[in-house]
Amino acid sequence: MAGKRKSHSAAFKAQVALAAVKGDRTINELASHYGVHPTLIHAWKKQLLAGAEAVFASGAKAVGAPEDKTAELYEQLGRLQMELAWVKKKAAALG
Repeated sequence: MAGKRKSHSAAFKAQVALAAVKGDRTINELASHYGVHPTLIHAWKKQLLAGAEAVFASGAKAVGAPEDKTAELYEQLGRLQMELAWVKKKAAALG
């Protein structure tokens, strides 16, 4: 009777694949250390190398969420406009 298959997280797969790409230990050493079959390590390494191009293809867009930064900048712009209007009003009253 076969047991349930293990499902590994993406972070775990990436960690094992990066260790395999690094090359300081053999695949069999990594397999015994992480408790997975060497064939899986080869497959994950192959997926990592095949998908590495996609990481750099999108350019700087993959770094952070631009809509969060945009909302913060609009908020700051609104505050500065209110301060400018207040200073102009006070300057007109004094002069």
